[in-house]
Amino acid sequence: MAVDLAVLVADLAAESADLDRVLAALDDAAWATPTPSTGWDVADQVAHLAFFDEAATRAAVDPAGFRAGAAALTAHGERFVEVVTAAHRGRAPADLLAWWRATRAECLRVLAGLDPAASLPWYGPPMSPASAVTARLMETWAHGQDVVDALGVTRRPTDRLRHVAHLGVATRAWSSRVRGEEPADVPVRVELTAPGGGTWTWGPADAADRVTGPALDFCLLVTQRRHRADLALDATGPAADHWLDVAQAFAGPPGEGRRPAAPPGR
Repeated sequence: MAVDLAVLVADLAAESADLDRVLAALDDAAWATPTPSTGWDVADQVAHLAFFDEAATRAAVDPAGFRAGAAALTAHGERFVEVVTAAHRGRAPADLLAWWRATRAECLRVLAGLDPAASLPWYGPPMSPASAVTARLMETWAHGQDVVDALGVTRRPTDRLRHVAHLGVATRAWSSRVRGEEPADVPVRVELTAPGGGTWTWGPADAADRVTGPALDFCLLVTQRRHRADLALDATGPAADHWLDVAQAFAGPPGEGRRPAAPPGR
């Protein structure tokens, strides 16, 4: 998918503004609302975004410093994300919101000014500036989903989901490798119905293995915000079928995913 860094940054800013509007309306008690991420409340979700916004900025302006910090953090093993979250518990909601607003503004400013050909270190494979912005958008949307799910808010999907879906497709091999598996050397065709109508596609049109369904559902799957059983995604072929079981669009250790929704009446 051809990308324009300025467009990506504008879409990240828009996604950030949508979440900001939700957060700005909350009282202090609402920030303590448990979210679908086990053990995390709304405040934890925002602290996570702020910390990794700072990390993205550091990766761009001080790669050596980022690598040193990342090595110290990942020395905690698969617990490293929880270590970050626990370090910021107890901060006042107003402080957290101000922190995230400041880190996001600086992240937007720095990433917008990068050479598109640059390579940025990260907790997984290195990324281009476009991939880094896409990753921040994916994280904003995914953690925002946890927030609105916790608060019982419904939000309208936008065509910004194309960036999240693209990252989900691009991380197919990563989803296997992070679980110690050798990625299947089999092409998969992906055809998703966009929120605004039309179809988004990836992969060869004649591929035997295929994934089809709503773009929203695909994004919820690859960010592990819904269990596959609760989504209207169809997989044809063993490679496509396995991918939907392990899909993970984010860096770090294998995600735990979500449990299937309970049947009605239970």
